[in-house]
Order: sequence, then C-alpha cells, then structure tokens
Amino acid sequence: MKTMKKELSSKQREELLTTLKTRFEKNMNRHPGLDWAKVQARLEANSEKLWSLNEMESSGGEPDVVGLDKKTGEYVFYDCSAESPKGRVSVCYDREGWESRKEHRPKDTAMDMATDMGIELLTELQYLELQKLGEFDRKTSSWVRAPADIRKLGGALYGERRYGRVFVGHNGAQSYYSARAFRGSLKI
Repeated sequence: MKTMKKELSSKQREELLTTLKTRFEKNMNRHPGLDWAKVQARLEANSEKLWSLNEMESSGGEPDVVGLDKKTGEYVFYDCSAESPKGRVSVCYDREGWESRKEHRPKDTAMDMATDMGIELLTELQYLELQKLGEFDRKTSSWVRAPADIRKLGGALYGERRYGRVFVGHNGAQSYYSARAFRGSLKI
C-alpha cells in the first residue's frame, strides 16, 4: 500500500467543495430532502474523508450524496459517474486474484485501490440501489464487493446495465478488463 499525505491544500479543498456542491444541486433526485449546508459542514469537519472524496473525484468517480444513514447520521456518497471510473480500469478484484495470475498482471487491484483511497467497493445491493438513481455502466462494468463464499471459490462479482436491465455477473478474481473498474462508497 502507498503511504501518502491524506490532506488537501486549501485550494484543493475549495475546488472539491465547489464541484460537490454543483453536482449535489444538479442531481437533487439522488438525495431528496437533504440540505447541502449540513453536508458541507460535515465534510469540513472530516478532512481525511474529504481527501478520500478527492481521490474518488480525481479518478473519475464523480462522487455524490445518495443518502443519510439513519443509524449513524452519516452522509453516504457513491461514485455516480455515468461509466465506471476511468482512473481505476484494468484491475483484478483483489490481491489474491492478482497473485494467482502467472503473467500479464495489472498494476493494481480494486480492493487495494479502494483501501488506499479510504473507501469501500459497493456491495451488490448498493450497486442495485445506485442503478435506481440513474443509468450507470451502459458501456462499462464495475467490480462489486464479493460475498465471502463466492470469493472463497475464486470468484468475484461485477455489475453493468445492458438492454435496459441491470445485471450482476461473475468472473474469476484474477480477471481484468479495460472497460471494468470499480465504484466506491464513503460515509461521512
């Protein structure tokens, strides 16, 4: 794993907050009843999480608020880019899948990248929830968190939208494709 400074400069912070506010206001259907001022206050009080959102943004994820966790009071962000984030493509599912490749290993894995970014891969259920907010992954696909029983057997899951429907499929965890990345979630 990479060790890096998890802090934004004041200019980066200001630019990110402006981008997030614009996206929030443009896509009110994703978060009805939520108030940007409250979201911004939470963001400003959590600089490390703001750093993670910046990582999501800079890799093409276009993070946006998709809800409020009623139990914890945390705002929930998902990657909401129309297609799987371009800055995260061509990765195996996890380190074990990567190590099982004898040749042509990709540079990274979805799980390692998510950990480095301070986010989690969407679960299958979260991916299906995201697809209710719009049409995502019409040309690409996104790794989703695989349940332990599937992963134990060497498999991993991905989601995509084709033919007007949402599909969840499977591949070996060692697979990687130029049109597959991963979508993340972050609670703040």
